[in-house]
Amino acid sequence: MKAEKFPSTTEADDRKQTQTGADRLSVVILTYNEQANLPACLESLKGLDCEILLVDSGSTDATIEIARRAGATVFTHPFENYAAQRNWAQKNLPFHTNWVLHLDADERLTPALVKEITRVLKAPPDAMNGFLLRKRTIFMGRWIRHGGHYPSYHLRLFRTDHGICEDRLYDEHFLVRGKVGLLKSDYSDIITSDLTIWTLRHARWAELESQEIMRPSNSHLRVSPDPLGTPVERRRWMRTGVYLRLPLFVRAFLYWFYRYFIRVGFLDGKEGLIFHFLQGFWYRFLIDAKLYEAQQRISRQMAEKRRGSQRMLTFKSPGQRQVSEMVPCTAGLSLKRNAAFV
Repeated sequence: MKAEKFPSTTEADDRKQTQTGADRLSVVILTYNEQANLPACLESLKGLDCEILLVDSGSTDATIEIARRAGATVFTHPFENYAAQRNWAQKNLPFHTNWVLHLDADERLTPALVKEITRVLKAPPDAMNGFLLRKRTIFMGRWIRHGGHYPSYHLRLFRTDHGICEDRLYDEHFLVRGKVGLLKSDYSDIITSDLTIWTLRHARWAELESQEIMRPSNSHLRVSPDPLGTPVERRRWMRTGVYLRLPLFVRAFLYWFYRYFIRVGFLDGKEGLIFHFLQGFWYRFLIDAKLYEAQQRISRQMAEKRRGSQRMLTFKSPGQRQVSEMVPCTAGLSLKRNAAFV
């Protein structure tokens, strides 16, 4: 992934010259074949004085047509990962407003949040450059309110030139230069896919998360783990400072037990049982299984490399010292023979 950085002061000043309306808002929506979800997402934006900018990654259904009918401006860009797509939007979209809100097509603003955003943008605190939003998850038609899953905080609303997405393969969060506030109202993440698609997506995300855990990163664009920081920083500290230090596989069970029993996830009914088990245990167990698989693969490769360094042909000649010569081995066979050194 290309290294990203916050816009320089000069870039921000140049961009501000094209922005009009201090209390207007740009809404950025990422899409790919979202014809089933997009209409409700767009409907939830009514009441906001906003421009809608849709970034599509090659939809083959009616997504683009639906967006244009709603007055959205559509841009296309190949999808690499969520962080790269969001940063491309931040860097390349022609914003005409001072504030931007990032959404996914399966997310909805509640009427209370629309009113709160409108009120805040009419008189935003001078020192405040972004706001955390409270997310509620709707799974199988039920609001998952327990198990420590609500509220979940995400930094989605910020001044156009002050935000960038952290360098992560998955579970990425926006970073904002300056102070960040907290809005009281919710937005909803509506899980509309069936369990087959939902689990397939989580299997793909587990692969990305396992790669993220293993890959070294020197990027400064990361949420800082802080037990005394924002809700996002505290959650990141719990993950890196506590969860990832626990043994593989055991931690997935402990996390599920904590969510379902200690944080009373069982109060979410049958839908909660399915959600907390799959998302709280199975998904994290799968991440650990992929980490274990990768560790085994690396161990085999290292062992093979060590064996390869020991493969040699030994030559002997009467009255001369033994000479060893390193040779490559073909087809994984160990070759060793004595020959007269001429």
